[in-house]
Amino acid sequence: MTAVAARDLTSPIKPASGGKPSVGRFSVGRTLKYALLLFFLLVVLIPVYVLVITSFKGAGDASPARAWNLPQVWTLENWQTAWDTLAPAIGRTFQMVIPAAIISSFLGSLNGFVLARWRFRGADLVFTLILFGMFIPYQAVIIPLSKLVVDIGLPNGVPTLIFLHVVYGLPITTLIFRNYYQSIPHELIEAARIDGAGMLRTYYSVVLPISIPSFVVVLIWQFTSAWNDFLFAVFFSSSQNGPVTVALNNLANGAMLQNYGVSMAGALLASFPTLIVYILLGKYFIGGLMSGSVKG
Repeated sequence: MTAVAARDLTSPIKPASGGKPSVGRFSVGRTLKYALLLFFLLVVLIPVYVLVITSFKGAGDASPARAWNLPQVWTLENWQTAWDTLAPAIGRTFQMVIPAAIISSFLGSLNGFVLARWRFRGADLVFTLILFGMFIPYQAVIIPLSKLVVDIGLPNGVPTLIFLHVVYGLPITTLIFRNYYQSIPHELIEAARIDGAGMLRTYYSVVLPISIPSFVVVLIWQFTSAWNDFLFAVFFSSSQNGPVTVALNNLANGAMLQNYGVSMAGALLASFPTLIVYILLGKYFIGGLMSGSVKG
């Protein structure tokens, strides 16, 4: 047995199949894959490069002819000007998106729970009608919404935008929560009913504590959707009471039209909150989205 073992240890290791190492067969494929990924990364980062370097250029240095060149003199004046102009609008945008995201997420959670686990006659029809709201373009309802806002007496600006984003956020939040709640074991809901818990008590004590992944998804989704909205903002607010998208549009098309550096700095300032949210919570967003879509 000792001789056999020694012969086995000294014998060369044969490839798994085909006489070639398995690693070498896929080296070309991996190289092409990473090359394509690098190419697409460069395509995405090229505009970001121009945006960043232009924001640090002076008024005479920031021009289309010198878009690819580094600044001759690095300056923070553009950032200071953009911040002084956009700071009030950024504050109003936070006042709008935070309540809109929280309210629409909570209402979508209630809708999803009722439609998924507290069935009633016509639940599927109600769910289908709610989903229709996802496919109605904003442009098609601007005039009816304007009349509705006037009839109910909502003040122009942040209150109206909160109301609109809550209403328009209900279809997607309801869909995500319904899919997630369908993955909850039915025995868990039945055990709560046997213990005497009603619908609201079951939701508050049993379902809500395990809904964190879906809440992360819908909060990020609603936050970014409301923050980046321009159509509702330009129709239902003004530069004095509107969000940052309206102020950024005025900054780019106002008296500073030729000052590309200020416009670029303003665009970066306006995008920082959503970028920070995705950097900090991106992995939770993907995990929560998959838990709601795959299991549903």
